[in-house]
Amino acid sequence: MKRLAGVSASTKTSQASEETRDSDRIVGLTTHEEVYRRLREQILYGGIKPGSAVTLRGLADELGVSSMPVREAVRRLIAERALLLQDNRRVMVPPMTRDTFEQILFARRALEPELAARALPKLTKKDIAAIEATDMAIDRAMRAGDTEGYMRANHQFHFSIYRKSEAWTLVALVESIWLQFGPFMRMAYGRIGTSTIEDHHEFALAAMQNGDVQGLRSAIDADIGQGMGFIGEAVLTRAG
Repeated sequence: MKRLAGVSASTKTSQASEETRDSDRIVGLTTHEEVYRRLREQILYGGIKPGSAVTLRGLADELGVSSMPVREAVRRLIAERALLLQDNRRVMVPPMTRDTFEQILFARRALEPELAARALPKLTKKDIAAIEATDMAIDRAMRAGDTEGYMRANHQFHFSIYRKSEAWTLVALVESIWLQFGPFMRMAYGRIGTSTIEDHHEFALAAMQNGDVQGLRSAIDADIGQGMGFIGEAVLTRAG
């Protein structure tokens, strides 16, 4: 008997939908983690602009995947306070209020110099040379006015140091904090440019090369103060 030889259009649609979902399940965590990583990078480097709302379907289409891994990634990013779910089922970057700004600044100054200090004894000459090469990439991006290139290299510079601390709970907290201010940093640099930014990384590198813990703490703190100051000027002063 060949009762299934003729398949209706609705059945084909249902099967196609099942195949899409099965594909997501087959790849499993790889698909979900990849979607999360790509959305996370979009937020971190300002690909999703503050004030712009996007749909889950739009994100899925952009990434070339079904809605399921996008929903899961968005759920995680909402929990990390990197995205905000609106009543119309769209998502957006949460607004930067003065209170949020002050909390982020406080948390960064409390955690990031500490991570750098913990990392210093574990940094090898090879590590420091790689970090110095990243700083050179930052300089090139600054001269070229390449905002995204600057932000990517800047992130790599900081977390190449912080992850050497192996203080993974603190590193995870700082990674979450960077997600919350990243879009606004992109906005700030888009307005002021990158060519006139003072490079505190040179002082951080010198401190690492000399084993100067306090000097490294001070350089990281100064770098945080400058970057967050740009956000304050670009975002909070305009908001009043």
